[in-house]
Amino acid sequence: MESAWRKAKRALALRLCVHVPAVADDDDGGASERRPGSSSSFAGGCRSEAAVSVAGSAREELAAGALRRSKSGSRSSSKRKCAICFDSMRSGHGQALFTAECSHKFHFHCIASNVKHGNHVCPVCRAKWKEIPLNRSLSLNVPRGRVGINQAQLPQQDAYVALLHQVPSRQRGARRLHTSEPTDFNDDEPLQQAEAFDNLNFRSTKTAEISTYPEFSSIPQSSSQDGFSVLIHLKAPSASSDQATGSLVNESSVRPPNRRAPVDLVTVIDVSGSMAGTKLALLKRAMGFVVQHLGPSDRLSVIAFSSAARRLFHLQRMTHHGRQQALQAINSLGAGGGTNIADGLKKATKVIEDRSYKNSVCSIILLSDGQDTYSVSANVRGGSADYGSLVPPSILNDARRMLPIHAFGFGADHDSDSLHSIAEASGGTFSFIEDEGVMQDAFAQCIGGLLSVVVQEMRLNMECVHPGVQLCSIKSGSYPSKVTRDGRSCSVDIGHLYADEERDILLSLNIPQCREETSLLKVACSYKDLVTNETIKLEGDEVKINRTTSTISEAVSIEVDRERNRIQAAESIESARSAAERGALSEAVTILEDCRRRLSESFASQSGDRLSMALDAELREMQERMASRQLYEASGRAYMLSGLSSHSWQRATTRGDSTDSSTVVHSYQTPSMVEMLQHSQSYVPLPQGQRPQVRPARSSGR
Repeated sequence: MESAWRKAKRALALRLCVHVPAVADDDDGGASERRPGSSSSFAGGCRSEAAVSVAGSAREELAAGALRRSKSGSRSSSKRKCAICFDSMRSGHGQALFTAECSHKFHFHCIASNVKHGNHVCPVCRAKWKEIPLNRSLSLNVPRGRVGINQAQLPQQDAYVALLHQVPSRQRGARRLHTSEPTDFNDDEPLQQAEAFDNLNFRSTKTAEISTYPEFSSIPQSSSQDGFSVLIHLKAPSASSDQATGSLVNESSVRPPNRRAPVDLVTVIDVSGSMAGTKLALLKRAMGFVVQHLGPSDRLSVIAFSSAARRLFHLQRMTHHGRQQALQAINSLGAGGGTNIADGLKKATKVIEDRSYKNSVCSIILLSDGQDTYSVSANVRGGSADYGSLVPPSILNDARRMLPIHAFGFGADHDSDSLHSIAEASGGTFSFIEDEGVMQDAFAQCIGGLLSVVVQEMRLNMECVHPGVQLCSIKSGSYPSKVTRDGRSCSVDIGHLYADEERDILLSLNIPQCREETSLLKVACSYKDLVTNETIKLEGDEVKINRTTSTISEAVSIEVDRERNRIQAAESIESARSAAERGALSEAVTILEDCRRRLSESFASQSGDRLSMALDAELREMQERMASRQLYEASGRAYMLSGLSSHSWQRATTRGDSTDSSTVVHSYQTPSMVEMLQHSQSYVPLPQGQRPQVRPARSSGR
């Protein structure tokens, strides 16, 4: 029997020791008893400066250094959190910890997975390691009273798998990942069983709201008006009081199933070679945030793509075991290979189309930091490429846009044209993540919206009342609109809305001379309420204007003028982008400058309207990003496209290095998005001043 001192000296000489924690049998209420003389060590000598220990030992080293952000600020991770998966590294939880030569600390299974895929540098400081955790075979001599490992049953080259077998029994009971993909993806997990309850107790009395604003409340009797503007403003019902999207979910706090529409979500993530290191670490962290905030009625599947795409796990409910399995699969990812976006989207669409069961809301989230090297030429820019080949035909041909793809371009090398085209074709949004440190915030904002969908299949209908009134045009952004041949009625398909989300539609009318009050329009809308599962039909107030004998003009409606400014800014951004793609950067800057001048002269801007001031700040930022061709290629194009996406759908997107600032981003955020963003920013505490603070959601005045 060796003395404790001799065993300690041997461990110090080897400089690599593994301690496997005791795990009691299911019927044993206490921890297993240690036996004298028991030890566990690697066979052979080791000169590595790295040390491996299992959480549960007497002391836990604090990781030195912090995960660094890009030039916009430094992001410090907690010293007690793994810098790869950002989960806690606490003692007594049976997880191996790895302290590298550079002093950064990780879960052993996280860093082993990275090394297994050929990454031999520190994900935090990029230092190249001389000693690699998986370069040697692990020969464990397990004493009595500890968990036994049958090495004949474990792959000798995969220490990650070996360590997973040492995890406490509650994790060993989790289902294994699919080792191969089936031909059909109809293996999705059944939906959560709806509980029986009295609908009258839970039925929401909230409905969407319709407001109308004529350009002027009155016009002279003797004059006719061509191009008279009328603004139609829609606001979705508010979220239920217990519909908290920004809190961690656990099965003990399951809400009644109809308080929020459950979601089927497929995330398509780029794991090509360019994602190695910090990018992949932050992606895993962001995906972990998503997993932790989905509820037991929500279902998730993850597609990882590089040169080809693979489904990590089937569409399954995010119960406790479902989240465990999802996090395990995500944390095991490594980077390598090319970029095949088309194959990733094809597989994601197949997951949705082959479902045996269907939640009422479904969506795809796509993230990539590169250009598709298989379906689209990397040298084609400016929208001349056929990016439709990247989008599955079933999505392109779906006029209702029931499966939106929310695309996220990461870094300076992604193909913003293709990602914007994919999002636009599917009814989704395109976000530009310039600063790798805000990836989680970008996902949080998107998830905050998806988990608060309250309206589907909304259609807005307008009909002229006075026989002399005629519709000229509709400004509805990317929402499909239709005007009848006689110009007497029109419709706009809005589709789905998040809780408290707002939409503005600007109509242009021709109004005849009249000596009495003129009724212009009747406005109505219909939609499916996802809380009650009922079809709701609403009628707004008739739009009327007075006819006066006076020719003195009155002030224009600030609501109408504000919307005109927004539309004018969006059109100028599109014109400037077209000029920039032709190489005429000076012309593009001039277009934006002219728009800024017109905005400053508008009634809304001179009245101190917040949105108009934010539009000016947005246009100024775009001008700065077109100072040179190199800067435009690196960030200007993506910044403009994310802005266009946001304006065309009137929905919040991430732009540049922030999801919230004094820019127009704030104008489209909903309370659910803000709540989720706030939770994301408190998920890993950061020093004050290193991260933009989330502001309250917009008021009716934006």
